[in-house]
Amino acid sequence: QVSKSTPQSALVKFAANGKEQAKKDLGQIAMSYENAYVASVAMGADYNQTVTAFREAEAFKGTSLILCYSPCIDWGIDMSKMMEIQKLAVDSGYWPLYRYNPERASKGDIPFQLDSRRIKTSLANYLKGENRYAALRRADTGRADSLQGSFENFTVKRME
Repeated sequence: QVSKSTPQSALVKFAANGKEQAKKDLGQIAMSYENAYVASVAMGADYNQTVTAFREAEAFKGTSLILCYSPCIDWGIDMSKMMEIQKLAVDSGYWPLYRYNPERASKGDIPFQLDSRRIKTSLANYLKGENRYAALRRADTGRADSLQGSFENFTVKRME
């Protein structure tokens, strides 16, 4: 079903033409409170960053939120390739890796650390491997080009 967390251009129940709006960014919302540790991780993309985030979250005196990328079998992916898919999600900019620790600000450091620095492949390379995006392309190539193009532009801008 479509929800506020459904990614842009995904074709799901109640969004048969693909979702037009970008999804809400839970990490960004949590960081806006400036009092919680927040991290975005994908073990298949960067095991060390994932372990570091869990250690920092455990040591943080307060609320910690770790957003973990985990593919779903319903997306039509080969689950034996889950780690490679996580890496592709990060390399395409779909899933950024970061850590936000408000305690760093009290030491004069920037609390936000972007751990996935640059986009290494096109977002289209990632989207074509999932049913929720490929189904829209099969049904309406023009609409898929439009929505997925907007999604890619947003992703590139977010990573700048």
